[in-house]
Amino acid sequence: MTTARDLMITAMDVAPGHAVEQGNLSLALAGAELTDLLAAGAIALDGDRIVPGYRPTTPDPLLDRAAASLVRTAPYESVDDWLWRRGDGLAAAYLAALEAEGLIGRPRHRGRPFRAGHPVLADSPDRRQAADRWAAEEPVLVSLGAALGLGGADRAGTADSPGVDDDAVDTVLAATHDALTRLAALRQRRAIEQAAFDNIWRGD
Repeated sequence: MTTARDLMITAMDVAPGHAVEQGNLSLALAGAELTDLLAAGAIALDGDRIVPGYRPTTPDPLLDRAAASLVRTAPYESVDDWLWRRGDGLAAAYLAALEAEGLIGRPRHRGRPFRAGHPVLADSPDRRQAADRWAAEEPVLVSLGAALGLGGADRAGTADSPGVDDDAVDTVLAATHDALTRLAALRQRRAIEQAAFDNIWRGD
């Protein structure tokens, strides 16, 4: 299991009634992938630049794809650029992967056998492992989850997470938190602009 998979499962499991915005989740998943690549020794950080190392072989195809997509020429890619590039549609890719593995399903509505509902996690070792890691308050997973608003006020969201004693991981977590903050600001600005546009057409 990877941090990204655990985060995807946790986001579905911890707050099923509180759907996480897909764009937010995609950015956080991209950050989680970087922490996994750091742990594997596949990358190092030079300031905020991602310096590729060797190409690891992992049992996770999406993490392999992440490693394959690294920019391997100087001046390399910044963590922030990675989050926005790699994060484009990443939540949908993880959802599709989990569904293909039978880890989630879409229940059928009574009377509408061909119409699937929202995806639901199956009971599986992967789900239990993610739950155990969350319950143990594993610092990286909790930090990313808090940035997504998971877990309530006791885990509420700063980029800095107690127990993360790694400058490179801290850099990734802080950059992910900042990217999520900017995305929220962008949504708010667009909503204000749309409201102003609507008011013009209504003559308000």
